[in-house]
Amino acid sequence: MSDLDAFRAETRAWLEENCPKEMRDGAVGEEHICWGGRDWTFQSDAQRVWLERMAQKGWTVPAWPKEYGGGGLSKEEVKVLKAEMRKLQARSPLESFGIWMLGPALLKYGTHEQKLHFLPPIARGEIRWCQGYSEPGAGSDLASLQCKCEDIKDEEGGDHWLVNGQKTWTSYADISDWIFVLVRTDPKATKHNGISFILIDMAEAGVTTRPIKLISGKSPFCETFFDDVKVPKEHAPGVSAIVGDLNRGWDVAKYLLTHEREMIAGGGGGLFGGRGIGEVAVSQIGLGEDGRLSDPILRGKIAQAEIDGWAFLLTLERMKDEAKAGHGVGANSSMLKYYGAEFNKRRYELMMDAGGSDALEWEGERSNDGKMAKAWLRTKGNSIEGGTSEVQLNIVAKRILGLPDA
Repeated sequence: MSDLDAFRAETRAWLEENCPKEMRDGAVGEEHICWGGRDWTFQSDAQRVWLERMAQKGWTVPAWPKEYGGGGLSKEEVKVLKAEMRKLQARSPLESFGIWMLGPALLKYGTHEQKLHFLPPIARGEIRWCQGYSEPGAGSDLASLQCKCEDIKDEEGGDHWLVNGQKTWTSYADISDWIFVLVRTDPKATKHNGISFILIDMAEAGVTTRPIKLISGKSPFCETFFDDVKVPKEHAPGVSAIVGDLNRGWDVAKYLLTHEREMIAGGGGGLFGGRGIGEVAVSQIGLGEDGRLSDPILRGKIAQAEIDGWAFLLTLERMKDEAKAGHGVGANSSMLKYYGAEFNKRRYELMMDAGGSDALEWEGERSNDGKMAKAWLRTKGNSIEGGTSEVQLNIVAKRILGLPDA
C-alpha cells in the first residue's frame, strides 16, 4: 500500500467516526453554511461538533502549515480529503473570507508574528472577516481608491493610523468581526503606489455599516464608513496592522484578487450539494413515463452544461496544481473568474427553464419562499463582483492572448 493509499484509508475511517450524521446530507446554500466569528450562533450541536473536530485536526484549512492552525497536508492529500468528504456527502465545516482570501495573502506577505496572531483563529472559526476594496468611485478601477490613512499621534503620545473614507459592496460587513482594507497612505504617489493593506477591528469607534438591498430581496452587501477611525499600529506586540510594506499594498491586493476570482470561479464549477444539474432538475419537475425528462431540448442543454461543468472543474484543478508547483495563476484567474461567473448564471437559467412559471414563485411553502428564483437573481451579481466580466475579458485579451489595445 502506498503512503497516499494509507492516508486515504485513515482519512475515510476518521471521517466515518467523527463526522456527525446530521452533517452528511451534502447541503449547500447560505442557510447551511458555518461562517464562524465571535458572535456566531451554531445552527445545531452537530454543526459545532463538526467544526471543532475538523479545526482540531487542522482540516478546516488542510493545506496551511500546522504551526498556523492548518493540517500541513500535501496537495495530493488535500485532494484525497476532499474526495472522501464528497463520498460521505459531508458538509464543509467552515467557510470564510479569512480562509479564501486573507489567509493566502498573510501566508505570502505576512510576518511570522502576524501569521501566528491571525491565522489560527481563522482556522478555528473564531474571527469572521470582510473585505474593504471597492469604493463609490473606485470599482473596476480599484487603484483610484481614496480612503485615506494618516500616521498620527494621540494625546497620550501613542502611534496610530487614522482612517477616513467609505467602502462599498463589503459583503457581510454588518456581521463581521474584522475587515482587511485598502487605504491610501501616500496621496502624492502615483495611482498604483501609495496604497497600503491594513487590518481593522470592526468594533473600533467610527466604523459603521449600512446594508445594500439586492434584487433577490436579501442583503449580503453593505456600505462601510470610516470616520476618524484610530487603528493601533500594532494589534499585539510585534503584530503590525499593515500587511506587507507600507505604500506597497497594491502587491498584496493583486495577489488576494487572484484568490477572490478563483473563489468566485469555483462557485461556477461546483455542483449543487454534490448533485449535477440533471439531478436538481429531476428533483424539481420529476421524470416522464419513460424515466427521463420529457423535454428533449432541455435534456440536451442539461447534458451540455454537465459536460462543461466537469471540464471546468478539471481546468480549475489543473490551474491549482500549476500554482502549487510554483508557476502561479496570474492572469489565468481572470479567465477562470469570467467563465465561472458566466457558467453559474447559465446553470441557474437552466434551473428556471426546468421549473417553468412555477420557478418564478416568490413566496409560499411550495417554493420555499422562492428559493430558486432568488438564487437565480443573485447570480446576476457574479459578473460584477470580483471584477466585472468586461474587465476580465480585457485582461484575458491583453495578458493571455497578447492582443493590442484598441
